Amino acid sequence: MSARTSGLPTGAGTFQPLRHRSGTLRDRLHGYTKQTLGAGGSLNDAVSLPQGESCAGWVAVHAIDFYNDVSTIWAVMAEDPYLDSFRPGEGFPSGVEYRWSEGSGRDATTVSVSAPVYIEKVLQWIADQINDETKFPDDDDEAEALRVFQTPQFAALCGQIFRRLFRVYGIIYSSFFGTLEALQMAPHLNTCFKHFMFFCTEFGLLPEREMEPLEVLVKPIRKQYHLSKGK
Repeated sequence: MSARTSGLPTGAGTFQPLRHRSGTLRDRLHGYTKQTLGAGGSLNDAVSLPQGESCAGWVAVHAIDFYNDVSTIWAVMAEDPYLDSFRPGEGFPSGVEYRWSEGSGRDATTVSVSAPVYIEKVLQWIADQINDETKFPDDDDEAEALRVFQTPQFAALCGQIFRRLFRVYGIIYSSFFGTLEALQMAPHLNTCFKHFMFFCTEFGLLPEREMEPLEVLVKPIRKQYHLSKGK
């Protein structure tokens, strides 16, 4: 049975970037990064918290932007027939298998899926969280948005989003880098991952144990980050 018939969500690859509504806190914070990178600024400048802004809001906006980066990359792969060759438990970084949890509380179950199915489930789950206005408010009331962003529940949600995005990168590098390289997408992938890792390092968003499967990629990026910071 192929990966698609064994759980790959319908409409895989039909990616639509998630936007920040004009004039909102999310849009304003997103503008800092866009302006810095657009002007040729460094990644260090791009990830640094702007003076006077909320750290929680800064992380919230980047959760959305990094989701868009990963989804754009995966959309290139998502219709490749090669994905059908993966069975449950296959396609993950060496030595690990990321399983998917269905349900919550006492009804939660953990299932073994293929790497492509895992990626699709992660991206759909993140999109569902971001599209929920009670979790990622995007209205004109900045005070209300900040109130939500500064709760412990939101911090935990963002932590889970960043960990799962890292796992998606791990799968892409482990199983699909050659394909993206052939499509001349490798430089874009590397740039997105470096930006993501600089941000995660700046704000301590990833546990050390989570990064171990990609240590060979992560270590030089983190070293470059610390050297550029003079640490």
